[in-house]
Amino acid sequence: MKSICLYLCLCAVPLVAAVDGTVINKTTGKAQSGATVTLYKLGQAGMESVESVKSNAHGAFHMEQVPQGPHLIQTAFDGVTYNHMLPPGSAMSGISLDVYDSSKQPGGARISRHFLIFQPNGAQMSVNEGFIFTNGGATTYNDPDGGTLKFYLPTAAKGIVQVKATAPQGVPIDRAADKTNQKDIYKLDFPIKPGETSIQISYLVPYSAGAIFEGKTIGKIEEPTLLVAPNGVTLTGEGVENKGQEPRSKASVYSVTAAAYKIEIAGSMPAAPAAEADGADNGSPSLEEISPRILQQNMKWILALAFGVLALGFIVLYRAQPAAASVGLTAKGTNERGRG
Repeated sequence: MKSICLYLCLCAVPLVAAVDGTVINKTTGKAQSGATVTLYKLGQAGMESVESVKSNAHGAFHMEQVPQGPHLIQTAFDGVTYNHMLPPGSAMSGISLDVYDSSKQPGGARISRHFLIFQPNGAQMSVNEGFIFTNGGATTYNDPDGGTLKFYLPTAAKGIVQVKATAPQGVPIDRAADKTNQKDIYKLDFPIKPGETSIQISYLVPYSAGAIFEGKTIGKIEEPTLLVAPNGVTLTGEGVENKGQEPRSKASVYSVTAAAYKIEIAGSMPAAPAAEADGADNGSPSLEEISPRILQQNMKWILALAFGVLALGFIVLYRAQPAAASVGLTAKGTNERGRG
């Protein structure tokens, strides 16, 4: 009788299937051998490695350990990692993991959109710059030595810059920028996979009314650069064209086509209403909240980034400047696991 009861109890315990599937190289269209497939458990402590295997000669992989809760599979191939989410209840068997060949040449990768948002406030101005890469090819653009993006950082920023990069279907992750041997030019090591990748660069510079901001775009960009200024701030300069205002926030949108430009910035962001200063919600959108709408409504070909963490985060960053001896907020080594 005891044996029968034990048997029935074991049958009542749900069996957790193994994780298995095939790694497919989308560049060649064939199964990919030798790719490293790692299963991570996602929890409050972050990503916890559960098991790691290599795909065999037929691209197949198999893992026995399957913990409860949400999981993430990362497939490392040709110097780049690719993420595959496994939400609770999703199939664990027969998974297809896509990877691509990598190249130091851009191939089908190009900068399709570029914009800057200026937010002067008192004696400082935050500058939030966005790049959107579109990779219509079947190869990942990856150049760890030369960088996949080069950008201009004004001397006044004193080398303090925050970079967030978002891979296709990914989430924003902090990246470190490296100084090149060219004055005020920095590079970013982040793979540009097929699809759309967004990169957000943010920094602070000193500000006074009538200040001149000098900007540069490095490399070819398909469309004119968009410049966004909050209500009460105006931008003027050679080649700077006013595209109009966003109705709700009254933020102004400008464009400039030159690779190097000088902009005179006048005015300052309006003071927050008393209710807002006390922490109450007055129902009106902030510039960070409305920025994507500005770009979408005035220039339909722009897909904007979210800027919710920028202004406050950079005030803290600027105050901590003496402790930031190197460029960037996050050491490159700590980000290798989240490389794309």
